[in-house]
Amino acid sequence: MKPRNDLKLAVLIDADNIPHKSIKGMLDEIAKLGQATIKRIYGDWTTQTVSGWKSALLEHAITPIQQYSYTRGKNSTDSAMIIDAMDILHSQKVDGFCIVSSDSDFTRLATRLRESGMLVIGIGEKKTPKPFIVACDKFIYIEIMGQREQDTDDQAPATSTSKSPAAARKAKTQQPAVDSIDKRTINLIKSSIEDQADDADWAFLADVGNLLNKKKPDFDPRNYGFQKLTPLIKSLGKHFDIDERKTPNSNVRHIYVRNKK
Repeated sequence: MKPRNDLKLAVLIDADNIPHKSIKGMLDEIAKLGQATIKRIYGDWTTQTVSGWKSALLEHAITPIQQYSYTRGKNSTDSAMIIDAMDILHSQKVDGFCIVSSDSDFTRLATRLRESGMLVIGIGEKKTPKPFIVACDKFIYIEIMGQREQDTDDQAPATSTSKSPAAARKAKTQQPAVDSIDKRTINLIKSSIEDQADDADWAFLADVGNLLNKKKPDFDPRNYGFQKLTPLIKSLGKHFDIDERKTPNSNVRHIYVRNKK
C-alpha cells in the first residue's frame, strides 16, 4: 500500500450540508492525508442557499456539479454524489475517497467503497449521525479544523481596536468546542494499550494511536484540546506511564506508554 501522504483522493463535497467557511481548513486537512486529484462539489447552484460557496470554487479549483432540487425540502445532492463516486471507483484512478457531508444518507456509500478496498475519510460537523461516522476509516469534525490558528489568534497581543460586546460574544461562540476526556475515552485508550502491549506491558504510542482510529474513527486528540496524542496522554498522568526512548537519531525519540497498575 502507498504511504498515506502519496494517496490519490477523490474529494466529494455536499454543499447543502457543509458551511462554505470551512473549505480552507478542510483542504489543508486533506493535504495531510493525500493528494486531492478530484475535487467536486454538489448542489443546486440556481438557489441562494449555496451562493456562499461560489467564490471558494475558483480559489480552490473545485468543480461544481449542478443538481436541481426536484422536491422541496429534499437534499438533491445525494444521488449525484453516489453515482459519481461509483463511476470514480470503477475508473481506478484514486486510492481513496473523502466524503464531506454531515448526512447519514452516505453511510451505505462509505461502506461500499471500503468493501472495494478504498480508504474512506469522512468530514462533517459534530451533529453527524454515528452510522456514517463508523462507516468511515477516519472521520474528522469540522469544528476542530484550524484550531491551532484559532489558539494563536487568541494569544496574540491586544490592539487598540476593541470589539463590541455583541461581536465578542459572537467570536466566543464560534470557537471550536472541546470535549471533556470522559471515563469512556480513558477506558478506550487503556484497552488499546493492552491490545498493543509487550510482555512488560509497554506499547508503542504510534501503534496505539492507529488502533484507536480503527476502534473509533472520529477519535482525534484535537477533540479534547490537544494537537497530538502524546500531550493528551501526558495530561492523564494518573492513568498512564510514559517512556521516551532514545534512537540512533538524537532528534527522534520513540514514545511508549503503559497503564498504571
